Amino acid sequence: MSSQNPLAAETAAAQPPKSRRGFLLKTLAAVVVIAAIGWGVWYFVDGRWFEETDDAYINGNVVQITPQVPGSVITIGADDGDLVHAGDVLVKLDPADADVALQQARANLASTVRKVRGLYSNVSGAQAEVAVRKTAVDKALADYNRRRDLAKSGAISAEELSHAQDALTTAQSALTTSQQQLQSNKVLVDDTVVASHPDVQTAAARLRAAYLDDVRSSIIAPVDGYVAKRSVQLGQRVAPGTPLMAVVPLHEVWIDANFKETQLTSMRIGQPVEIRADVYGGAVTYKGKIESLGVGTGSAFSLLPAQNATGNWIKIVQRVPVRVFFTDPKQLEEHPLRIGLSTKVSVNLHDQSGPLLAKQAPTQPAFSTEVYKEQLAKADGMIADIIHANMAGESKQQ
Repeated sequence: MSSQNPLAAETAAAQPPKSRRGFLLKTLAAVVVIAAIGWGVWYFVDGRWFEETDDAYINGNVVQITPQVPGSVITIGADDGDLVHAGDVLVKLDPADADVALQQARANLASTVRKVRGLYSNVSGAQAEVAVRKTAVDKALADYNRRRDLAKSGAISAEELSHAQDALTTAQSALTTSQQQLQSNKVLVDDTVVASHPDVQTAAARLRAAYLDDVRSSIIAPVDGYVAKRSVQLGQRVAPGTPLMAVVPLHEVWIDANFKETQLTSMRIGQPVEIRADVYGGAVTYKGKIESLGVGTGSAFSLLPAQNATGNWIKIVQRVPVRVFFTDPKQLEEHPLRIGLSTKVSVNLHDQSGPLLAKQAPTQPAFSTEVYKEQLAKADGMIADIIHANMAGESKQQ
């Protein structure tokens, strides 16, 4: 038997072991390929149906509190961060001048009611006067006819007949005058009662204005919310329209998300949205829906719109504001948000049945308050009481 070739053994021993670098490169390449395939599958199956942006911020209504009448501040009822409810007094102005004006308006209405009552009494007096004048005319006419018959027979002189005729003419003139006076008085009150007479209505309108001025010396919160931007100070003399503070209803906030124009291709109103606020990190995910897609880019409505006709134009991808509203109010109660906070929104594009733009006009106000409705109702009650108090018992006209 022959032993192993010594030359071959030396050659094999001289060859270095296989390098691990090639194995690692191949493994890395395989991982990259698998990751690329996985990403591609994820994108075509799920990823391409979502668009997201972190250029999104909380927005909401900032209700400005301003006075409607001038005055000096004597009370400040709330400070920054305080919770207030609709109808709460936020600022109170010195009501002295308004109280005096209201008293004058009340007295003026009472005086006007009594004057108008006098107009109705004048009508009754004028009617009685007409009745008396008619009786006088009938008497003068009968007297003239009797004397005319006597004059034909020569029983009386022509001069006496002439006096009778003059008396008839005078009575007829007096009747005409009283009838005209009656008509003039009736014109002032025709088709009206005391409460609906123009003079009373004018005095009532002045009372309403004075009452509103008096009520408006107490500036109330029009909505529920939190006080912000208080600038009013005690003793400050304020004019109508002066900003005093603001009330922010944090339970009715929304999101203005700025998407690139290339992201809007499949975006529609009503699509579901997931929202994460930076203040809570990834611990809280809010649910929302697209309420509207902007009708213009942010730069188009900026204070200084871009001018691209200068010759040195550079194309920049524009962003369009998309408004997102929260669908679950309880989430805002448990995890409240504040105006201006940063968020990240992700829109689910699977359902594309919604419109690009709104198809119907709003059927109700976007934001409203009812705290001022009762003010005039109370004024109307005051007016009715004053009219009732200044009417005579049996001659009330209502």
